[in-house]
Amino acid sequence: MNFTKLNLNKSFLSNLESLGFKSMTQIQELSLPLLLENKDVIAQAKTGSGKTVSFGIPLVNKLDVKNFRIQSLVLAPTRELANQIAVEIRRLSRHIHNVKVLTLTGGVPYNPQVSSLFHGAHIIVGTPGRVLKHIKEENINFENLNTLVLDEADKMLDMGFFEDISTIIESLPQNRQSMLFSATYEEGIEKLSKGVLNNPTMVEAVVTEKVSIEQRFYEVQESTKVSLISPLISSNKAKSILIFCNTKIKCDEVADELDALGLDVLTLHSDLDQRDRDEIITLFSHKSYPILIATDVASRGLHIDDIDLVINYDLARDEKVHTHRIGRTARAGKGGLAVSLYTEYEDDKVDEIKDFFDDIKFDNITNIEDDLTFKIDSDYRTLFINGGKKQKLRAGDILGALTAGCGLPKDSIGKINSMDFCSYVAVKKEYIKKAFDGLSNNKIKGKYFRIFEK
Repeated sequence: MNFTKLNLNKSFLSNLESLGFKSMTQIQELSLPLLLENKDVIAQAKTGSGKTVSFGIPLVNKLDVKNFRIQSLVLAPTRELANQIAVEIRRLSRHIHNVKVLTLTGGVPYNPQVSSLFHGAHIIVGTPGRVLKHIKEENINFENLNTLVLDEADKMLDMGFFEDISTIIESLPQNRQSMLFSATYEEGIEKLSKGVLNNPTMVEAVVTEKVSIEQRFYEVQESTKVSLISPLISSNKAKSILIFCNTKIKCDEVADELDALGLDVLTLHSDLDQRDRDEIITLFSHKSYPILIATDVASRGLHIDDIDLVINYDLARDEKVHTHRIGRTARAGKGGLAVSLYTEYEDDKVDEIKDFFDDIKFDNITNIEDDLTFKIDSDYRTLFINGGKKQKLRAGDILGALTAGCGLPKDSIGKINSMDFCSYVAVKKEYIKKAFDGLSNNKIKGKYFRIFEK
């Protein structure tokens, strides 16, 4: 179904078209007609199915921009996902002037959020813990709220947010529209939905085309794991690699050993503060580093497309975590390769995972052919700019400064992320010096900014 079939005004449809939205995904086609009629909906859909647009369009469509009060609340399990949702809602509302979308998450300073709430907002996107903190300290007023969204509800329950969500619900108006999006519908979700939604309609996006993830398992000695990483990458010509370890200590150990081999590596675990975690995710998504080593906790909410290879350096603790890990290489409906390394002492774990997957290939490490001609490297490097949205610096300004100002060809510039107080831009390696010098010595939008290579 085309978006033009929906009961949306011309400016909204024009904006959707400019964003490249033409045909709806399955979950959008199932849920949007109901949601636009202000009905409560439980939607079961996997990550990457287009669900943010499913709940984002109704939020924006019913928004009364002249009423500068909080009208919608979206709860998400992680800061990373909350930020992504906020960005998408801002894009969906570009045709409306002065829409304020505010994120309330942990890992960032609290007082600026209090100040932002004092000045008002239309839509709040946040994590349960931080939203609840603002409620308890009476920083937030939900009297005008008409819509609640719980996104990735199953993950929020897995992370222990049931009580927080229940407490938040008590502070919301009962006369509201509620939407619950979840990849699974288990007992906990059913219990949660009964306390949140009113006579909901349930819709489910059925996966009609199975995404192909090739899985290979190798029995190895613990001491030989690191030596297999380079051959696994080169033999599969992988350019973007995600390696999972079970502990932050192991992440750092593997990173040190790969760094000693001359490989560019990033690590992501809970010891890092939120600012560093955000930067690491940005650098990896910009394709500026080929390898990211992460724990499961840190990787929640990690939505990065085009990961060629997932390596389970340590086996996951159960099949659910294993499924989550290997799904990182199947984003946006694409297939991929997932390799798992295990020792002779982990047969029980292997058997548990094998019960859920009938297509695992058990291979021998002698069949891994190291291609010494393949260079494990990235095509891009990323520049950090000490200015962002608060300084009125937008992605388009940075692109213009690099092309018109510095003379870089447009295809030499990759992703651009403009945040509140800083920006990141990916540039092909052969142009990185020219870009650095040009941005350092010239003004962007009439101002000089400090530039750093990451």
